[in-house]
Amino acid sequence: MLLLINVLLTSWFYTAHGQGKPCDYPVIKHGRLYYSYRGYFPARVNQQFVYYCDQYFVPPSQSSWDYLTCTAEGWSPEEPCLRQCTFNYLENGRTPPREEKYLQGKTVRVHCYDGYSLENNQNTMTCTENGWSPPPRCIRVKTCSKNSVRIENGFLSESAFMYPLNKQTEYKCKPGYVTADGKTSGLITCLQNGWSAQPVCIKSCDRPVFEKARAKSDGTWFRLNDRLDYECLEGYENRDGRTAGSIVCGQDGWSDKAACYEKECSIPEMDTYLDAYPRKETFKVGDVLKFSCSQGRIMVGADSVQCYHFGWSPKLPKCKEGNVKSCAPPPQLLNGKGKEIHKEEYAHNEVVEYACNPRFLMKGSHKIQCVDGEWTALPVCIEEEHICEDIPDVDHGDVKPSVPPYQHGDSVEFSCRAAFTMIGPRFITCISGEWTQPPQCIETSPSKDAASSHFSFRQQMNLRSVKGQNYFYLMEN
Repeated sequence: MLLLINVLLTSWFYTAHGQGKPCDYPVIKHGRLYYSYRGYFPARVNQQFVYYCDQYFVPPSQSSWDYLTCTAEGWSPEEPCLRQCTFNYLENGRTPPREEKYLQGKTVRVHCYDGYSLENNQNTMTCTENGWSPPPRCIRVKTCSKNSVRIENGFLSESAFMYPLNKQTEYKCKPGYVTADGKTSGLITCLQNGWSAQPVCIKSCDRPVFEKARAKSDGTWFRLNDRLDYECLEGYENRDGRTAGSIVCGQDGWSDKAACYEKECSIPEMDTYLDAYPRKETFKVGDVLKFSCSQGRIMVGADSVQCYHFGWSPKLPKCKEGNVKSCAPPPQLLNGKGKEIHKEEYAHNEVVEYACNPRFLMKGSHKIQCVDGEWTALPVCIEEEHICEDIPDVDHGDVKPSVPPYQHGDSVEFSCRAAFTMIGPRFITCISGEWTQPPQCIETSPSKDAASSHFSFRQQMNLRSVKGQNYFYLMEN
């Protein structure tokens, strides 16, 4: 009866004072209360009891004993006794200089001797409820030796002699050699059965420097005996006199230079009565050879020929006796027009000049000639697909508004600002994707000497050669 009254009073006491649910007698894993305290339970909130832990276990405070407190949520600490692990020896490894203690849940890194490791190839162990995991014991592991690697034309870049299981190491190839995938270095891994692969360094050649030529492939490196084909730029040929060639990657590098040289024309066979000048052994592309007839003979054909990458053009003239015929009006040029074509008859040797329409590029001589009643071959106007980028800037100058894109043959006009004088062509033209030379705007000096100096530029000839064609500008301001 007294016990029942005590329980009822205790229940009323906690409910009346709003102290929440009381705490039942605690069950402490790996520990116990100092006294039985049986008559004090259920305990009220904030009531404390002294407890201690079993061997190898300590309270979270790591003291020899501590308080267990009743809270509205239950007993605190929730886990009163935690494992305390001692680290004072590491088998086959580096033992700490003094004994160290770690609380349950803590992890420590260890250092095993070469060729040894903790279980499962780990290098850390954790303090658990049951002690260290894995145990502080280093066991022999699979290793790979540096001596078991033979790298022809390469070497291991690290200084270590033994490598543990799963350890990666880098190898490098000697200059002029690469790995199978074209790199200068690679990685191999120590596995249960030895190294993951036997490194290979193979002879290679880097992409060569091309001189007046371009490659027919876009590779950046080449294996031993690989062949690289190339072709010469227009107007150039290799030492064999061909416009294409090939080189081979060998032990000492490329078999030859990927180089082309400007084509040349030799002195052609000429009519007996034909005199040519200038006289020299060879002519470069673009050189002109002029002719005249001797002993009063009349020249039939063009009075000059030019050296092109394909040879001389047009055909060489001949010298004949007697009269020569005149020519009818010259033919029309597709996508172009002739300059000053207005006569019904043209005399022998008379020349007519042609120009292509904007956006068309002329192939062949821009002049034809009347030769004994026949016109020499017409040039061809081919549509040029290249466009020019932004108009170049001119300091102290402005360009008249124009609408891009700028295609072959398009021109734009410049003007200089006040107190500046223009030196150079007023117009620039887009030729095969490049602008011709722009003018300069030079500050006008008030002195007479300076004015005279600027005036000396009034007539200048500016020659610009683009893709085998000559363009002339008469600069007047």
